[in-house]
Amino acid sequence: MAAEEIAAAWRRAESVLQRRPESGLHDDSTATARWDGGLRIAASHANGAQMLTDMPVELGGTGDRVTPGWLLRAGVASCTATRIAMSAAAQGIALRSLEVSTSSRSDLRGLLGMADADGAPVGAGPLDVEMRVRIAAPGVSDERLRALVEESCRCSPMACALQDAVPLALHIELEP
Repeated sequence: MAAEEIAAAWRRAESVLQRRPESGLHDDSTATARWDGGLRIAASHANGAQMLTDMPVELGGTGDRVTPGWLLRAGVASCTATRIAMSAAAQGIALRSLEVSTSSRSDLRGLLGMADADGAPVGAGPLDVEMRVRIAAPGVSDERLRALVEESCRCSPMACALQDAVPLALHIELEP
């Protein structure tokens, strides 16, 4: 989609949401993960798209698929890149290049349910997450590009989910 079409879609959505803010609240599409044996998982979208995961050999997987943790980092990077591209189009900024990389550091003991030396459980989530954005737009000042990226990070749903640590409701259904 061309930048002009993205900008027009942005303006239409913004116009509707200004008139009817309640229309902005919606259920996101469900991701369903099914076990394929071993540590292999197939995560599916309602439209049929699938992402296949496994764990590294060191943890009992085959190592031939991406890990679920990588999907989280990929989701944060692609969501933020998408938000930057949307905002650039809305502002009339012609991007020459855009690359977002997300990395994290984790303690494997948390995944394995282990405790620290003092007996406290080790957290299973990432200890820290780092995002690097490389961006270029001819004729646009560094200050404007920095503001574009910072605003986009504040409005990226996936980045916000990590920063704001949304609550997770767990529902368990036992099959007979």
